[in-house]
Amino acid sequence: MTPRNTHQIRHAKVLSRAAVLVGAGLLVGLTGCQSDSGGQRPAAKPRPSSAPHGYVEGAEESSEQQSRLVLADAGTGTVGVLDLTTEDITPVNVTPSKQTGGVRGLRTDGRFAYLRTDEATYAVDSGTWTVDHGDHVHYYRAPIRPVGPVGGPGTAQVHSDQTVTAVSSAKGGTQLFDRKKLEEGTVPRGRSLSDAGAVAGAGAVVPYAEHLLVASAGAGRDTVEVRSRDGASVAELDEPCASARGEAVTRRGLVFGCADGALLVSEDKGTFSATKIPYGRAVGAGERAVGFRHRAGSTTLAAKAGDDAVWVLDVTDRTWTRIGTGPVVAANTPGEGGPLLVLGEDGALSAYDIATKKRTARTDLLTKGTASAVVEVDISRAYVNDAGGRKVYEIDYNDGLRLARTFPVGFAPTHMVETGR
Repeated sequence: MTPRNTHQIRHAKVLSRAAVLVGAGLLVGLTGCQSDSGGQRPAAKPRPSSAPHGYVEGAEESSEQQSRLVLADAGTGTVGVLDLTTEDITPVNVTPSKQTGGVRGLRTDGRFAYLRTDEATYAVDSGTWTVDHGDHVHYYRAPIRPVGPVGGPGTAQVHSDQTVTAVSSAKGGTQLFDRKKLEEGTVPRGRSLSDAGAVAGAGAVVPYAEHLLVASAGAGRDTVEVRSRDGASVAELDEPCASARGEAVTRRGLVFGCADGALLVSEDKGTFSATKIPYGRAVGAGERAVGFRHRAGSTTLAAKAGDDAVWVLDVTDRTWTRIGTGPVVAANTPGEGGPLLVLGEDGALSAYDIATKKRTARTDLLTKGTASAVVEVDISRAYVNDAGGRKVYEIDYNDGLRLARTFPVGFAPTHMVETGR
């Protein structure tokens, strides 16, 4: 196995990488819950106060992040989780009630993967997660297990914190689920946010700082509203966000994409404030940032800027940088002085120095099937899914985009997300 660079993550020493692949069958009755328990047993609950700090029954704690890649085939519905440490493919026997179409979309909240099919959206516990205590971090791994359907076929967004999972769709509104129940392996009855009086036409609903942040869409509203866990209105932020689309949670706050830039929402002792980060110039609707990608824990975000460029948003410095890249399929960045990684329509992966906007490295990866490819980034590696080649590539972006490993997965990994964050 290729040696890994060591890094320090706030008192947690990262020595290597981990992830698990569950090669699976058709995704229809998919149900995956939190990884703190294995098989079909209920999720782990902490022991009494005599238990060691950070102990989670049924889970293994590690000194390093336990990343896993959840992969899904759009054509067959095959789903799997790739173990980057052992390189094993462990079949996950997902037994559907009846055959369904393939996977149309895949999202993650850092631990659960949410797979959208023609019938519903299913939650799968990837079996890896991170608990951030501020001054130190705990990393856990456990067996993967299924959970169940958490939304209809039109689910567009899923956001979670340690208490609640918000599943939103354009037609069905937003359903709120008790995350602890999901971690125990069951899908609780969802509660409609509209039942609590949420505004009609709500866009993204993001659990943040023990509240719900609701970005309004349509009906002439350009507001972001703060609501309690019960859905009661708490405040409406003074700074508007026109045509809110795209969001990301960072250490500096919650970012919403707006027509004129980004809105950074932060919280201090229960008081929420918002700061606009404008583009600094006129930006057309087709060029604005609407989907942010970043490394977990980073405050540097990447987003496509039309067809041939990428936006880099530095949340700390509150600045935008536009980098011309040529036709782009996907982009991401590790931040913290790392490069901007861009997958082009020609299947080549390029690295750009964000400060100079110059390309510093390039490597040919994909020959076909690039449209659905993504670039996932963590502390020392990047991953690119190759549906046409039925492979996943691991790239050392600190070493001139060196191809570290290649994983044949036995099916077309049309969709991919990284968990364990």
